[in-house]
Amino acid sequence: MSRSLLLRATLLYLAVRLVSGVLLWHASAGQVPYPAWTGPHPGYLDMTVLWDGSWYRKIAEGGYPATLPLDPDGQVSQNALAFFPVYPLLCRGLMALTGLSFPLVGSTVSLLLGLAAALVIVALFVRRMSPSVALGAMLVWAAFPSSPVLQIAYTESLACLVVAGWLWLVVERRWLGAGALALLVGLSRPIAAPLCIVLAVAFVARWRRRDEAPLRRPELVRMGASAVGAVLAVVLWPAIVAWRTGVPDAFTQTQAAWRADHAIQWFSGWLSITEWALRDTPRPVVYAPVLLTGVVAGLMTAVLGPWARRLGPELRAWSLAYPAYLAVAIDPFTSVFRFALPLFSLGAVLIGGARPEGPSRWWVARTAALVVVGIALQVLWIDKLLVFHPPTDYPP
Repeated sequence: MSRSLLLRATLLYLAVRLVSGVLLWHASAGQVPYPAWTGPHPGYLDMTVLWDGSWYRKIAEGGYPATLPLDPDGQVSQNALAFFPVYPLLCRGLMALTGLSFPLVGSTVSLLLGLAAALVIVALFVRRMSPSVALGAMLVWAAFPSSPVLQIAYTESLACLVVAGWLWLVVERRWLGAGALALLVGLSRPIAAPLCIVLAVAFVARWRRRDEAPLRRPELVRMGASAVGAVLAVVLWPAIVAWRTGVPDAFTQTQAAWRADHAIQWFSGWLSITEWALRDTPRPVVYAPVLLTGVVAGLMTAVLGPWARRLGPELRAWSLAYPAYLAVAIDPFTSVFRFALPLFSLGAVLIGGARPEGPSRWWVARTAALVVVGIALQVLWIDKLLVFHPPTDYPP
């Protein structure tokens, strides 16, 4: 990637983050003091450690528990072992090195990781698209409604960086690097499972090219190593948690502590939550399955249609495998908006920049419109989800 493109990507990304920073600062005036999370007069830095940010702060300042904490009923209670270690331990090291507070270190680390993710995303796009289109696609991602999370003490910045880096290595057929980075994904966020599907698609794409680029034993060994890395990434943190606590299913029990019934159910709640969200409509029981079917059909059409061909098989596979994983593994609630951030690959499709014949005639106008809409919806995301209204509220 040229220095000019690097500079433009940096300036554009930071410009969006500056806008989000102003919105966060303005919203701090509406954040009531909450001793567990904020000071007596909440400001910008207080906004960066709300909700899960307080858990990462707890880990960075005090580490992980050695045993599973139990509630009065004897069930595993919510605890820090649910949160993956790379981000909080990185912050812990920098805090020890600099003597600075977690709010400052955590928000700065997230901002820098988000910038690095933006640059890797552009590098990934520019392999198949023009530099201008690559910048436009990245900008749509950077302005996404939940993108303020990229500069607060959450792990979305790290997740987007390691996933984008992993995809770049796979596209470049740097199998050993992909295997190693997959392990980092597995210690960053619980999103490693879709990597296995993407890797399988990449293997098939490589096999189809064996006549023009023969597959030899050294490359097959490297491909095998990348597959091992992707599989290990799925179980790495749960295995570490089991070893630390001496309880084989400690991670699963910890995850279940966030569920009302203390049980993890796959494919849980999508229909019921959608019905609840549509509760003010005349017939939510009818509209909910129609809406969900429309979302699935729209996503598949967007990714599998000819207008997404320039993404290549790997990015197309990620654009379907990751949402499929979310459908299986998460409870669909307000956090789904920030969970969508690793789907940066869709930015190029939305602006019409992934068509095989080149970008659509109106791609610049579409990019500008999506950025404006994204920033406008950031106001809503911050006010309705990030700002905490005690005693209870919906989480971001």
